[in-house]
Amino acid sequence: MPAHLSEPDRRAFHEGLRTYSPTLMAIFSWGLVTGIAMSKSVMTVPQALGMSLLVYAGSSQLAVLPLLAAKLPIWTVLLTAAMVNTRFVIFSAGLAPHFAYLPLWRRLLVGYFNGDIIYLLFQKKAFATGYVPGKEPFFWGMAVASWVSWQVSSIIGILLASLFPDNWGLGLAGTLALIPIMVSAIANRSTLAAVAVAGVVSLLLFDLPYRLALPLAVVAAIAAGSATDLIVERADLRRIRNRAGDSQ
Repeated sequence: MPAHLSEPDRRAFHEGLRTYSPTLMAIFSWGLVTGIAMSKSVMTVPQALGMSLLVYAGSSQLAVLPLLAAKLPIWTVLLTAAMVNTRFVIFSAGLAPHFAYLPLWRRLLVGYFNGDIIYLLFQKKAFATGYVPGKEPFFWGMAVASWVSWQVSSIIGILLASLFPDNWGLGLAGTLALIPIMVSAIANRSTLAAVAVAGVVSLLLFDLPYRLALPLAVVAAIAAGSATDLIVERADLRRIRNRAGDSQ
């Protein structure tokens, strides 16, 4: 891909690679855990490889494994995966103003390759909406790094699962590896409020069926972040008015 880009776009692509590179070990750990879990479930190796390549969403992949093992109806499996991935609707809405000018097939590719960390790092760049030189190559630099790291680690986990004892606690290791990345994304008070509320809601509702705790936590996080933004804006507006009154 970089060979066909202009020099500015090539630099933006490489910047995306560098921006994403600190997260690679965490993504590799999480992909390895997911691959091992799929291989040790009821899925065959070809089925696990197909899920890794086509689904490319670790949380939903792990969520449906118990349902497949219990031989529940396929609609239950699909509904659970959809509920777990509800957050991607929000991600898509956030990226839409940036890539609305692209043809449909390229927007679909952006949607497939997008992910939690990619979205967070992209938003931290604070690009203007619409076409911006280098913005799309920057996204693809992160997306390629993420996809390759995930698929390599997931496939290793699928093919070599028998070499990893169950008592190694890889699931906890993968989760712990992701925590510093998520914490670094807390950039302001609204983000902090959203994270705090999401954590509390997900813990309180953890025992709900079909992993409903996750989409409900996402909705609660959006509401908390929006409410915090509104409160901060009103407080800033009051301060501005008070300063204007004092100056008069």
